[in-house]
Amino acid sequence: MRSKKKAVTKSNKSVKKPQSAPKKPPKVGDTKKTRIAVLIADDHSVVREGLVSLITRKADMTVIGEAGNGREAVDLWKQHHPDVTLLDLRMPELDGVGALKEIRENDDKARIIVLTTFDGDEDIYRAIQAGAKGYLLKDAPREALMDCIRRVHAGETCVPVHLAAKLAQRVSGETLSEREIDVLKLMAQGKSNKEIGSGLFISEGTVKSHVKSIFAKLNVISRTEAVANATRRGLIQL
Repeated sequence: MRSKKKAVTKSNKSVKKPQSAPKKPPKVGDTKKTRIAVLIADDHSVVREGLVSLITRKADMTVIGEAGNGREAVDLWKQHHPDVTLLDLRMPELDGVGALKEIRENDDKARIIVLTTFDGDEDIYRAIQAGAKGYLLKDAPREALMDCIRRVHAGETCVPVHLAAKLAQRVSGETLSEREIDVLKLMAQGKSNKEIGSGLFISEGTVKSHVKSIFAKLNVISRTEAVANATRRGLIQL
């Protein structure tokens, strides 16, 4: 008789799976860059919507908040601490310069760009003096605004040449005293010298002296021209 073949038994040992190749370290540049977080503050909703639409199209930027007045701008800044803030100059509750000062009191390294329609030398001076890192007009080309955001985010100052020239003229020129500004504001209201004196608790002769000084510093020859000049420069607001 033929001998029976022994049954072949399977090994109890489990088959080892081939080890996967070690993961390669990520190459430099593989990770996405963090986008510039922008806060927008403007009391006109149409302007805000336009800025949001423009900024969100850029791969390196994002909008993290919108404010309709200066007080809201300060509150949102404290909440989000954006990389760059676009701030209108004339807003209700708290104007741009007031918001600037409050934000800078919290962080003197805050990067803020004033985006406005006002190009008076006094407007520019007050904004830069308050700590703005950029000053741009709303009719500036789109890419000029984008470039300004990137430059300010990088730690640079961004003020167009023609506005920088006005700023230089303001710094080098004669400045009105606080009392002269007070007189100008009342002149803008149509007050006479006697009424101005009564309102400021000074003599009519002192008022005449201030008016003469104002005319000389503004290089004007009439009250109407003085008020128009002061308004255009941002010395007073009507």
